[in-house]
Amino acid sequence: MKKFLLLLGICFVSSAYAQGGTLIIQNFTTNYDFHGIIYANNFAGGCYPFITSKDPYPVVVPAGATAKYENYRDQFTSSPFPVSSWEVTLASGSAPTTRPWNHPSLMPGGVISNNTRWSMSKFQMYHAGTSVPETFFNGDIGDATNPCNSNPDFIDSSPYGSSKWFTITSGGTVYTYLVIQ
Repeated sequence: MKKFLLLLGICFVSSAYAQGGTLIIQNFTTNYDFHGIIYANNFAGGCYPFITSKDPYPVVVPAGATAKYENYRDQFTSSPFPVSSWEVTLASGSAPTTRPWNHPSLMPGGVISNNTRWSMSKFQMYHAGTSVPETFFNGDIGDATNPCNSNPDFIDSSPYGSSKWFTITSGGTVYTYLVIQ
């Protein structure tokens, strides 16, 4: 009985931090393109593994568009703005390694995937269709409950726009949103 309860507890803790949720970046602006890096990490156990989008660098979501990242692997064939490789840091002090979107550890149920959650983004908005940044519309935004960073979950860049990071759980599935307006 003790072994069963221990196994059940391990499964529960593992699923509580499973990356399996979806990240949705909604760029509702009409004047700006989102240029940003996507991050995920373990919210417990020392904050590692730590994952960042690597290629493309940065991820670009044009004005009025939405990007959807179901997980590290499936996003490559389902997102209009896919990430082809991720940079993975396994522990503090270890060198980051680049892994392709279809690496076994990044697949749903893989060791990296099972131990990370979407956590934040560093972004800079650019004037739509140009390489000209909007100097006053940028920042680090993320999950305010993440003990591994201290990013806000809301950035007001008035009069240029604002951004909000939030999570919704529906039917056991976690949806993380980055909404830019």
